[in-house]
Amino acid sequence: MSSGAELRVYVGPAVPVPLSQDALKALVSASVSSATPTAPGVFQLVFDIDQRSPLHTVFLISGGAPIPLVRVVIAARVNGEESVLIDGVMTNHEISPGPAPGTARLTVTGEDLSRALDYIAFNEILYPAAPDFVRVGLILLKYAFLGVIPKVIPSVLLDVPLPTERIPRQQGKDLGYIKMLAEKVGYVFMMQPGDVVGTSYAYWGPEIRVGEPQRALNFDMDAHKNVQSLSGSYNGQNAKLPIVTIQNPQTRAPIPIPIVVNPVFDPPVGAIPPIPLQIEPVTGTAKLNPVQAALVGMAKAAQANKAPVKLSGQLDVMRYGRLLQPHKLVGLRGFGAAFDGLHYVEMVRTNFSAGTLTQGFEITRNGLLSTVEKVPA
Repeated sequence: MSSGAELRVYVGPAVPVPLSQDALKALVSASVSSATPTAPGVFQLVFDIDQRSPLHTVFLISGGAPIPLVRVVIAARVNGEESVLIDGVMTNHEISPGPAPGTARLTVTGEDLSRALDYIAFNEILYPAAPDFVRVGLILLKYAFLGVIPKVIPSVLLDVPLPTERIPRQQGKDLGYIKMLAEKVGYVFMMQPGDVVGTSYAYWGPEIRVGEPQRALNFDMDAHKNVQSLSGSYNGQNAKLPIVTIQNPQTRAPIPIPIVVNPVFDPPVGAIPPIPLQIEPVTGTAKLNPVQAALVGMAKAAQANKAPVKLSGQLDVMRYGRLLQPHKLVGLRGFGAAFDGLHYVEMVRTNFSAGTLTQGFEITRNGLLSTVEKVPA
């Protein structure tokens, strides 16, 4: 590991414990990709081991009998600041010949704790008089023993079902049911690593692109450069104008209402947004009042209108001085006036190998040209 950076790995059946220094010395490489609204966080660990290595037992290779849950937490400390990269479970392990006689290469892969919500089907679970966000909170309580902390934002559509009319019923596994409820109101669901080892946040709510920006990414700035490579693109052809339809309560006549993205959740950090070239009807709003329909439409508009500005690159973590965090804003400098300014970090891929620590990243923005004169250095 490079100077100023340290990798920590914790493994256990339910409560993870630190791997020994001998086991960490066998680590060849590690990679962690952060979760996105459409995909879970994933990790991979590669070890070179001999026949006496305790990793045979830790990951249950020698007996070949996997247990239902092998938990893995990966954290990194950079310049004294520790960040949990992922809290997840092992989904697969493989053994292959090692680089030297009498050795083997162990590859462990896994996903974040959302995978634990996808193990068991809970059919015919009833939730009388429970709106959607209450149902999500009750489901997540089952996973408190894994350190899962619910972060549930009540939906704008407060539909409280009367038991005399209908009782919500869960069919299938928890993960699929929670995602279905999120999709219904234009929300997202994903696991986010907690502030300390052993905790994770289960976020169910709108995709919020606000907050304090992180230290700037510097591309072509001589001694201040911390980005090794960077490429970008702009695609304004997919911009859509969502249309919600409500009914006049007296005449039952349909009333179409055009909807824009909620500026509270997705503020305009690009000065020139793309002009919508397509119209997309938002279904399921006819029985709502105008305020409810508009709010649901805004949430779904944020999902439909993907950011037209996309950039991907490679970060030199040690020059940057800390780990880049996903799902937060970050400044960009030195890539040209069209792209410089604030961006949203969609995904971060952290890689450890051969004594180096790097991060690949994907950042997006909802328009060209910056809306701010300066970004935090």
